[in-house]
Amino acid sequence: MRTSPTAKRQRSTPCLLLGGHLERRSLGHLVELLAWQGRETAARAAADVLIHRWGGALVSHAYHSLTVLELGLGRYTEALAWSVPGFADDCPGRGCRLLPDLVEAAVRSGDRTIAAAALDRLTERASLAGTPAALGVLARCRALAAAGEDVEARYRESIDLLGRTGVATELARSHLLYGEWLRRRKRRTAARGQLSIACDMLTGLGAEAFAGRARAELLATGEHARSRTAPADHGPTPREQQVAALAAAGLTNTEIAVRLFLAVSTVEYHLSKVFRKLDISSRRQLAAALHHPG
Repeated sequence: MRTSPTAKRQRSTPCLLLGGHLERRSLGHLVELLAWQGRETAARAAADVLIHRWGGALVSHAYHSLTVLELGLGRYTEALAWSVPGFADDCPGRGCRLLPDLVEAAVRSGDRTIAAAALDRLTERASLAGTPAALGVLARCRALAAAGEDVEARYRESIDLLGRTGVATELARSHLLYGEWLRRRKRRTAARGQLSIACDMLTGLGAEAFAGRARAELLATGEHARSRTAPADHGPTPREQQVAALAAAGLTNTEIAVRLFLAVSTVEYHLSKVFRKLDISSRRQLAAALHHPG
């Protein structure tokens, strides 16, 4: 079993005075936010304070935040090292949130033993929860760990389930991982669709490290990500409005694809553009945003 990165590396990170004397909870929120934003120096400094000054359950929180940081930066071995202690501790609440990140880190690092153990625990807990969010993340992790013909079906299942929730970060990561999988199978056109969705969503959410991963993958397909400073085309196009209206009415992406004779990936791409143009992050916001676009 691997251990966390050495204390020497932790001590080498400068311990910044982050806005004065922050309460533990505020600092806990801050380190996770910095990790998602990919602000490496500040995230490590905030985590260093949690680990060495506060201790206790906040150590698990700091380790998980650093796991997220390393995953976003594509450093899977480091992400695995930070996540293994949390898997062993299984801190209430945090232990469940850690599992999908641990599966991704372990699979990408080639440690199938840890990946299988984490997936077993996630399968038990997500199945008991039974929510679209839990089952959507589980489907993504099963796709990551699988090697058979059902990989693509599991990624699509994950996107469909998470698309019914407000957990935009997890939906964006499912698009990202699906796009990465497609590119590695030289299905460049399909990969571009998924990666473009992921890039738009993650950039809009401020998850800059993961957005950087998506942009790098897009470049590998031969396409450049659009600049976020470009005009937003003055609102949804007629086709985007049509797709958004059906989604707001409760249709799934597959049902919309059948209704409009489109590929599911095309529906997903249109919706991602609608979300960006209307500045929303979930399907539940669509109806109100379409009626009041201002």
